[in-house]
Amino acid sequence: MGPRAVLVPVKAFHEAKRRLDRALTGPERSALARSMATQVLAAAGPLPVAVVCDDNDVADWARKHGALVVWEPGRGLNGAVEAGVDHLRAAGVSHVTVSHADLPMASGLAAVGNAPGITLVPDRYGNGTNVIALPTDAGFRFSYGPGSFARHRVEAERLGLPLRVLDLPDLAWDVDEPGDMVPAATRGRRAP
Repeated sequence: MGPRAVLVPVKAFHEAKRRLDRALTGPERSALARSMATQVLAAAGPLPVAVVCDDNDVADWARKHGALVVWEPGRGLNGAVEAGVDHLRAAGVSHVTVSHADLPMASGLAAVGNAPGITLVPDRYGNGTNVIALPTDAGFRFSYGPGSFARHRVEAERLGLPLRVLDLPDLAWDVDEPGDMVPAATRGRRAP
């Protein structure tokens, strides 16, 4: 794959974004999740991409987009990402950028991982972690979920690696709640 790559954990499209149930039908949620994930894969260029998943539809979609599929069933988000990083390290990748798949305005993922140490891109509230770039041999313990940005900062400090935090509006805007969908229509423009 080369020395650098992007890893994207992708949940089954038909199960994704359940918190949007009151705003979207099941097929609409699935289509939105697929569209956002496609945007994230495009934002990874020119780096190679691996998709970690446990769903056949997602695996087929990833292959059609030229991504390597890392099959990790039943691991949960943190376990799947750790397994994906381990898989990439074994394939010769020394530095990986891990990006969530729900970033409708994603761009420039390759630039996030162009510094030594660990780079964190928090969500727009400074609560979650939308993108992490790190050496694959760092032994980083992922801790996604509410408050993950603070936990990931502490983890970088524990490892003693240089830490860089980037405020990137295109990567800070994720979609979790119905109100988050408004900027999805403005793809290509910066979030307010």
